[in-house]
Amino acid sequence: MKAGWAVVGAAVLVPLSLVALLLHSEPARFALAAAAMIPLAGMLGDATEELAIRAGPRVGGLLNATFGNAAELIVGVFLVANGELEVVRSSITGSIIGNLLLVLGASFFAGGLRFRELRFSAAAAGTGIASMALAVAGVLMPALYARGAHPTEFRIEAVSVGVAIVLLVMYGASLLFSFVTHPETGRNAQSAEEQATMSLRGSLGLLALAGVLVAIEAEILTNALEPTVRSLGLSRLWVGLILVPIVANAAEHSTAVRAALRDKSDLAVAIAIGSSTQVALVVTPLLVFAGLVFGHHLHLDFTPFDISAIALGVVVVAFVCYDGVTNWLEGAQLMAVYAIFAITNFYLGSR
Repeated sequence: MKAGWAVVGAAVLVPLSLVALLLHSEPARFALAAAAMIPLAGMLGDATEELAIRAGPRVGGLLNATFGNAAELIVGVFLVANGELEVVRSSITGSIIGNLLLVLGASFFAGGLRFRELRFSAAAAGTGIASMALAVAGVLMPALYARGAHPTEFRIEAVSVGVAIVLLVMYGASLLFSFVTHPETGRNAQSAEEQATMSLRGSLGLLALAGVLVAIEAEILTNALEPTVRSLGLSRLWVGLILVPIVANAAEHSTAVRAALRDKSDLAVAIAIGSSTQVALVVTPLLVFAGLVFGHHLHLDFTPFDISAIALGVVVVAFVCYDGVTNWLEGAQLMAVYAIFAITNFYLGSR
């Protein structure tokens, strides 16, 4: 079984991270939860690859993005419940650009070092990028309205809820397009004739278990994150934009890079762009509705920096993916854009 080392590592580190909850040391909780994410990412990656062999890279990527974003959703709900709305908006932005630029860039870079060129379905990538363009409109227009003439709390909330409903509907439409009416858009001739080593039930069970445990560890780590970095004097918005998404995206990052290293660039692209699409069109609307439940209303009133980061990220990825061929240099360029965002945001929100 490919995931043997990961299962053993998770069996040791996950209980230790849970025991650390009894201790009064936030750094210890943070370190153990972060360590536990590594074997869990391995479990998630192996299960996804097994499913991709059986069902194709699009289904494998969709499942990986879904289970990986369970951590995003849980972390976001926790932050909304505590009224950390600015951090939530920053973490949404960080998750989107993290998957688009850091995860996809690292995948292209790692795979490009091993193979001269990586080829993937430009049509499938284009569908995901178009959905991300919709997400840009979804965060831009409510923000413009909130800064326009005579906005009221009720009207901003009504606009946010209405846009959230539209985003959810369009995500459903994109799934219908990709899997029912136009399934040929995701087909691309990729080599690698592999045989599955796990049963379908075993793969699904491993994926579900890894997804749940990743969500649990991400919540533990996030709870310990702010007390740990407070002593370092970091901006809370920078923590939300950079640190929280990197931690929560560890599973997708690992799986996408491993897929690219095995010349499965369709799967890597499906994971990175699919995860960004899910965060923008599913996680964000659900967090808006969570705000209604907890009484801390999350408006889609993103800052100009957040909107610019998402829009520029979508544009850069569109340029890289338009021809369905990439290499290590384009991967490095995507990561460089992410680094520029991280550096620029470092002092944003600091006092």
